Amino acid sequence: MNKEVFQKAYEESVSQLRSYILRMTASVEDTEDLMQDTWIKASRNLSSFKGDSSIKTWIFAIASNLTIDNLRKKKRWPENVTDICKDAAKKNPKHFQETLQIMETSAHAKFEIKEHIAFCFTCIAKSLPLEQHLCILLKEVYGFKIQEVSQILDTRPARVKYHLYTARKKMIDVFEGRCALINKEGVCHQCSEINGIFNPKQNTQEELVKIKMAKEAEKGEKERLLDLRLQVLKDLDPYHSSAHDLQLHHLEHNRRVMEQYLKEKE
Repeated sequence: MNKEVFQKAYEESVSQLRSYILRMTASVEDTEDLMQDTWIKASRNLSSFKGDSSIKTWIFAIASNLTIDNLRKKKRWPENVTDICKDAAKKNPKHFQETLQIMETSAHAKFEIKEHIAFCFTCIAKSLPLEQHLCILLKEVYGFKIQEVSQILDTRPARVKYHLYTARKKMIDVFEGRCALINKEGVCHQCSEINGIFNPKQNTQEELVKIKMAKEAEKGEKERLLDLRLQVLKDLDPYHSSAHDLQLHHLEHNRRVMEQYLKEKE
């Protein structure tokens, strides 16, 4: 593969690649480091590309391996990560001051419930075993086929299917028990709570009914509700959305909180 072909393929993949790594690491700093490492490793090893996959798949394989190395050193987050981080935010006046400053100065800091749905998935998915996390993102969000995911992760297609099945089941169970947006008995009301804080003049209930997931929640089709949640992730680029400055700030807050929380649990 010559450099020009690689350069073109990389440029076409870079946006998805960056959001994929961010959703795996939940760290802006680590994402930028891993993006640079991916570029360096791929550009130095062009001769190793054998053409038995697309160039995009090959690039994602390199990025995935580097990201796995990064994440294996770190503990997975607990399922109640959003509760832990919400409590920490309430006790941290500086966090809210920074948030208000971002909202006042940035054109990309408008809180939207769909943005929080994607943000929530990113945090909770980090409670999955690493292989499950990789599979659900690669297949369900970034559109790779089972065979391509198996190439990226260097494993058998049957193994990918297993990880995908268990990841979906786990996420369905977590959201069924937690998310008040899809279950009246859900314990987490953050979508409406935060909307009420950041958009006090807005009717939260009116905004909620605009979300397709909320409209279909009463049908009780759990697989369908997860698919709608995944579709939100597909449609949002965390680096180029209407609220990316705000959401990246929140994500960095959660990362710092979880690092401290897990350290104290050792």
